[in-house]
Amino acid sequence: MIRIHLRVELNYEIDHGTADFVFNIHAARTASQTIVAERLDLSQEVVPQFHTDPVTGNRYMRLHGAPGPLRLVYEATIDLSHHRASSSDLAEVPVRFLPPEVVGYIYPSRYCQSDRLLRLAANEFGGMWQGYSRVQAISQWVQQHVSFTSNTSNSNTSAVDTVIERVGVCRDFAHVMIALCRALNIPARFATGTDYGANPALGPPDFHAYVEVFVGARWYIFDPSGTGIPMGFVRFGTGRDAADVAFATIFGGVRSQAPIISAHALVDPAAGFELPYLCQDALSTDNALNPLPHQ
Repeated sequence: MIRIHLRVELNYEIDHGTADFVFNIHAARTASQTIVAERLDLSQEVVPQFHTDPVTGNRYMRLHGAPGPLRLVYEATIDLSHHRASSSDLAEVPVRFLPPEVVGYIYPSRYCQSDRLLRLAANEFGGMWQGYSRVQAISQWVQQHVSFTSNTSNSNTSAVDTVIERVGVCRDFAHVMIALCRALNIPARFATGTDYGANPALGPPDFHAYVEVFVGARWYIFDPSGTGIPMGFVRFGTGRDAADVAFATIFGGVRSQAPIISAHALVDPAAGFELPYLCQDALSTDNALNPLPHQ
């Protein structure tokens, strides 16, 4: 089991008027992700509103800030008990047998224009065995063909843009992988968390975007950027692409500072807690979903 202590600090300066915020920085509660403790501190005397999406489990916080500085600190201790499977045992699920709640993740979306990457996907991956290994090949292809370079993309950069430019950050890697999977009728979704295990040379710890792909009967974790250790990822939210799970959506005149983030694994062999490591097993923090019966 993995135990992560997470701390997220966000600092804003609200201009003369007021501003509204919607945050998605609370750790999600899933079948294999348990929140042991959590705490929220706000510098302003505001009363936040909380909502958990009944389908995705994403936890949203909305608040109305007054002019001046606003500091938000979220701390949590999270236990991760991953479902593990042998990659050779996981086959793709034909569209006609996908659970209803999964079908929406095979369609194109704003940043993942899978309908424009059909030929590329077919040429590169169409002849491969249809299972986890093909998804892994897509992830590796993205990592090999896109260079991780900070400040090379913006909020308008899509998967097609990244395929052309061949540079980007974690969200861009995720969008390309998702689009290529969907072009092959493999359900894939955008996931957000923190970049546990990233090389310090890439910069200070930050939020992280990765991918979950539906094979077998679960959503399994992939990190196409190759910058982190997936076993240490704490999930905040999942959606069709980055538009669904922004860490902060701001309405009003606000100046933002860079986030201050730390994620540390707590090691206690006697209690069964170990350091996250790169492993060959397929990892999931979700419940199994039953495919539709064969008819």
